[in-house]
Amino acid sequence: MKKIVATAIFLFSFQFIIAQSSDAPLLVKQGKDLLAQMKEEDALEKFKAALKSDPNNYEAAWNASLMCSRIGNRQTDDTKKREYFVTAKQYAVKSLKLNPTDAESNFVMAVAMGRMALISGSRDKVAASRDIKNYAELAIKYNPNHAGAWHVLGKWNFEVANLNFAERAVANSLFGGIPDGDINKSIECYIKAISLDANDILFYLDLAKAYQDNEANEKAIDALKKALALKPRFQDDASYLVQCKKLLEVIQTQK
Repeated sequence: MKKIVATAIFLFSFQFIIAQSSDAPLLVKQGKDLLAQMKEEDALEKFKAALKSDPNNYEAAWNASLMCSRIGNRQTDDTKKREYFVTAKQYAVKSLKLNPTDAESNFVMAVAMGRMALISGSRDKVAASRDIKNYAELAIKYNPNHAGAWHVLGKWNFEVANLNFAERAVANSLFGGIPDGDINKSIECYIKAISLDANDILFYLDLAKAYQDNEANEKAIDALKKALALKPRFQDDASYLVQCKKLLEVIQTQK
């Protein structure tokens, strides 16, 4: 009888362990399903729950970082925005510890740092610049067909090319300068991103901004029209489409 009871307890414990170990993959899948439904806040909760179940779940870690960067970017309050970006970086650090030679871990770190840089002062913005470029390039090294990483590199070139005098002075005095950003390089990176994913509205919007900055308004108009013909895939796409429409109107009035 004791042997039967012991066996039953062992089987129950084994089944419980199996059930527990399967929680994280299931939660990650649920999170990705929610992403497909453009429910990023709900998806983030699933990824966080997956990490609670399995702290070493790499898929949950990098997805949680990306969600925090996206959700944070939508916040209207700078304090709340910064909180999300800090958390995004924390998840990115975790991702890099779990898998430092994968494109996604380097990509989400570049995104998190890039988002934070855009709301930071000149010193912090410039200080982060080299790392953002480095992580984006590492993501491309590990996956040359990573559309998101090419987009980040394009954004980096655009932002650095448009640093103001004060920011350049900080770069030169404190950090010995930073690599030059180039608007033409920015355009090349955006075009590369689009060649890898032709259905991302943000890619076209940022390409149009780069064309406008480069005084290539006809190309900007073409990019915006292509964006406006796309269906939203991500939660922010509706907002990006509004921005595309407004920018198109501005450029057309300047012709």
